[in-house]
Amino acid sequence: MNEELQKLFNNLIQIEHLSTTLYLAMSSYMGRLNLTGMAHWLRLQSEEERTHLLTLIDFVVNRDGTVQLNSIPAQQSDFGTPLETFQKVLAHEQYVTNSYRQAFNYTNQVDPQAAVIIQDFLREQIDEEAQVKTIVDRLQIAENNPSALLLLDQELGARTNTATPPAAG
Repeated sequence: MNEELQKLFNNLIQIEHLSTTLYLAMSSYMGRLNLTGMAHWLRLQSEEERTHLLTLIDFVVNRDGTVQLNSIPAQQSDFGTPLETFQKVLAHEQYVTNSYRQAFNYTNQVDPQAAVIIQDFLREQIDEEAQVKTIVDRLQIAENNPSALLLLDQELGARTNTATPPAAG
């Protein structure tokens, strides 16, 4: 694995490391607000990002590269309203998508095998962003209606695995 490719993958590893920690912090926050369904959804999202992290680590190791795990910044403990929290999730997912898009553009030119793994992540990002966008849209529709918020919370709590659930509606 050349140095530039290794650096690129370590950057993606760092992004996934940050993602898993960010979503775990958001899950804890939603739990503190007694929005247990949203907390559950975010906890599973954190686990999914950890799976991505491990996949990238395995790829680098299997290619005889060096994994460099850097420290990540401490996460905040308050993320605002549920709408503001999920808007932050959406913005983060868009950042992740852009990072993978840039990585794909590079790897596609220098290492087609590496590009395949990046392309798989890019495909998944389409669903990740769509799912979070649906949640944001529904939180906007709910506005300050406690019943609507609790109904959405209950729905998000029904997520049963780390696979991204189908879009609601």
